[in-house]
Amino acid sequence: MRRIATTLGAVVAAATMALALPGSAFAATGNLVINGIGHKDPGGCYSTGPLVSIIVNQTDRLAYIYSDADCFGEVQAIVQPGLATLSFGSSVFIR
Repeated sequence: MRRIATTLGAVVAAATMALALPGSAFAATGNLVINGIGHKDPGGCYSTGPLVSIIVNQTDRLAYIYSDADCFGEVQAIVQPGLATLSFGSSVFIR
């Protein structure tokens, strides 16, 4: 009887972890619009080009605008969910 309780406890713990962890690994939910081009449920780094960019963050995550391509360099701005900004950055990162 003790083995069954131990095994059942381990299964319940594993199931709880399996249900709790995946949410943090998935991409943002919503749309990230960069210069009029939408990216549904974005995740990762997006190039904005060398000119001034319009970033519209319609997701549930923060969007980080970097000074250099490939999301390197300094963070120029952080765009909150539901907001838009003009940016001089070269790339945008969103989780």
